[in-house]
Amino acid sequence: MKKRIEKDLLGKKKIDGDALYGIHSLRAQENFPGNSIFNVEWYKAMGIVKLAAYQTYQKFANALRQKYKKQLPIELIDENTLINLQKAAAEVADGEYFEHFLIPAVQGGAGTSINMNINEIIANVALLKTGLKPGDYDTIDPVEHANIYQSTNDTVPTALKVATMKLLEKLEDEINGTRNKIEAVEAESRDAMRAGYTQLQQAVPTSYGKMFSAYGDALSRDWWRVSKCFERIKVVNLGGSAIGTGITVPTYFIMEVVPTLQKLTNLPVTRSENLTDTTSNLDVYTEIHATLKAHAVNMEKMAADLRLLASDISTHKEIELPQRQAGSSIMPGKVNPVIAEFVISSAHKIYANDMLISSLCGQGQLELNAYIPQIGDALLNSLDLLISANQSLRDYMISGLKINTKLATDNLYHNPAITTALVPYIGYHHAALMAKAMKNKKKSIFFINKKEESIPQDKLFEITSPHNLLKLGFKPSDLLDK
Repeated sequence: MKKRIEKDLLGKKKIDGDALYGIHSLRAQENFPGNSIFNVEWYKAMGIVKLAAYQTYQKFANALRQKYKKQLPIELIDENTLINLQKAAAEVADGEYFEHFLIPAVQGGAGTSINMNINEIIANVALLKTGLKPGDYDTIDPVEHANIYQSTNDTVPTALKVATMKLLEKLEDEINGTRNKIEAVEAESRDAMRAGYTQLQQAVPTSYGKMFSAYGDALSRDWWRVSKCFERIKVVNLGGSAIGTGITVPTYFIMEVVPTLQKLTNLPVTRSENLTDTTSNLDVYTEIHATLKAHAVNMEKMAADLRLLASDISTHKEIELPQRQAGSSIMPGKVNPVIAEFVISSAHKIYANDMLISSLCGQGQLELNAYIPQIGDALLNSLDLLISANQSLRDYMISGLKINTKLATDNLYHNPAITTALVPYIGYHHAALMAKAMKNKKKSIFFINKKEESIPQDKLFEITSPHNLLKLGFKPSDLLDK
């Protein structure tokens, strides 16, 4: 393949003639030889941020031409180049040319390599649209044209926030979908009785409806917290240039570029009132990720509960999970709870990401945090994991889950812990004797009571009915003979 020569302040390099990347990207690939994949949503968001910059530049250029009809105070990018830059940026925003993006997720340089790889792709695509070849930078330059009035330090973080908001929207929908499925199971199993457990020991009576209602309420809190993330993440520093002072950027551009981005994305992005703060302090990512971690905790709890109840260790086997795939290459017929394990594994990766984000957000020094590429990668990774975990849990574990209500009810009435319901009527010590008899003889509470006549049998049936067992507390009048 024919090579082209590109140069920078460090020297020259040979590059494949049809490559859309350039010398900056190639040097970064050599310096960061890892194969961690850069998040494609962040890549696409870079395209839309660039498009907002070019559209704003076009409005700025038109305003200048209208005001200075005789002599322009600055040289402007020609109209044809600007149109082709916008077309190229729009294609990047659609995810095109991702194969020419060489920068791994783990890198150094505060995101300069991300920005320059995007600039080179956009410049070279624009050159092709002009009828020229990649690398003809005398006509369209990655810095002079593709990076006009921009900095790595405002475009890369802004694109990260755009990508984050898009994934937060998806996550909101997924949480709602999971919650709806959980609420359907709750409604179906409202009176499906079961023994509660504390510290993995049998405890007082409850129902599967109660259990799933707790999951549903936890997911409601998760949804509410995620919806509040937009208030924090929407504040961007686009237009702030290198450190938030707006140096080298026209005031017109600073005022207009974020509203332009808002229209392009249909997201509630807003310009920071203190661009220096938004550029140098990344505590917002720690705050946002804490919300994601809380959701991961709830997802893990739910998956772990259901995995335990459906396990072979549980002798009751009141719950059966959908069988998704063969579980062993050596043990015939074995099926493992892979969906629950996927959710739990995802949660623990998110906990690790939380530690990474917290520690690196604290590593910001003076006007800039050099670690935003790794912070952003961890944040977007957590969002991807939670979206996938919700889909998998909802579609492949909650859907198709079976509850053996007859077996669960029978197990409950053979569970000595049900005697707790009798404490207000016969006292703790008498109830304890009944529980001991149930345990020793492995008989139901009705069988033991019939033998010992601790309480009238019809009263026992009333006390231990699902309605009475699930109602909130008791009234003194309940204790009167009726």
